[in-house]
Amino acid sequence: MKIKEITLYHVGMRLKTPVVTNFGSIIDKDSVLVKVRDTDGVIGWGEAPAFSIPWYSEETIGTVLHIMEDFLIPLLLRQEIKKPDEVFNLFVPIQRNNIAKAGLESAIWDLYAKRHHLPLAKALGGNKKIIEVGVVVGIQTTIQDTLQLIESYMAEGYRRVKLKIKPGHDIRFVKAVKEAFPHLPISVDANGSYRFSDLATLQELDRYGLSMIEQPLAAGDLIDHAKLQAVLKTPVCLDESVATFEDIRNAAEFSSCRIISLKMSRLGGLTATKRVHDFCRERNIPVWCGGMFETGIGRAHNIALSTLDNFTLPGDLSGSSRYWERDLIEPEVFVKQGEIEVPVQPGIGYEVDLMQLEKVMRGKKTFNAMFR
Repeated sequence: MKIKEITLYHVGMRLKTPVVTNFGSIIDKDSVLVKVRDTDGVIGWGEAPAFSIPWYSEETIGTVLHIMEDFLIPLLLRQEIKKPDEVFNLFVPIQRNNIAKAGLESAIWDLYAKRHHLPLAKALGGNKKIIEVGVVVGIQTTIQDTLQLIESYMAEGYRRVKLKIKPGHDIRFVKAVKEAFPHLPISVDANGSYRFSDLATLQELDRYGLSMIEQPLAAGDLIDHAKLQAVLKTPVCLDESVATFEDIRNAAEFSSCRIISLKMSRLGGLTATKRVHDFCRERNIPVWCGGMFETGIGRAHNIALSTLDNFTLPGDLSGSSRYWERDLIEPEVFVKQGEIEVPVQPGIGYEVDLMQLEKVMRGKKTFNAMFR
């Protein structure tokens, strides 16, 4: 594959319903979409779903555009790529900046799969035809609002619910949800808002038979997570704490968790995520696919990734209509009875709606290769 042209699209889309976490309310979601075109005219799409402010990671829309334009794209345009795995090694000299790397690398994966007339899931080595999915419930003002929202999602067929929590907005809500929906698998996500000094509260949550407690303590704190997991029956799941393969290897050595949320963008792309997936499978650590409020382009990559065999827990891969009045792909992602059918068309399996893309675009820049 000789890459002839790379186009970056800065887009901004309004969520149908604001998502409230301990960091605040997310109403508008920006993202960087990547289109790569090779010398044969084949096109691949990827996404770097950074946030506008560095609340989830140190990366933002601004840093992603800067790193792509000034460092990663020049590396990519001067190389002939045989397999997408090579992109990971190509980007190694650039430290961290995983969301930026993932946006470009995922587009190369889509291009590669299309050139070989393979669904992206097959190109990655996946074998599932259907994946199970769950839904995230942001922090609501009242318990009644929370229960009504969960009831509406159950009516849509979702099989797992994840509640966002924070100190002071936890025990009462979890108790009410478990009483109202005793057979529904419930997990909670704290986004690192607790400290080990909050042990009493976290042990109280341990009483409710939760599927997992996701990222209860600060990002990067593998030691206190290990101490916490040692005294909880509920599995601890790590997210923000594990941004590299080395992080996950250390988490396994320290027994800092029993479950890991894999996000392609957090880990630097599909190749890096496959490596982590295989490591966790060898260690009998179940994984599931998390989301970062991607457009349908990023969501399609997550669907393909979730077909790998160690993704044994439902992921945060809701349908397009859960987040957007209109997504950027055709057809949109649909959830039926808590499941998404894996596309069988080459590449990501969805067409990008270019007219809708134009409507939400905030900026665009194209980079061309200079072949000798």
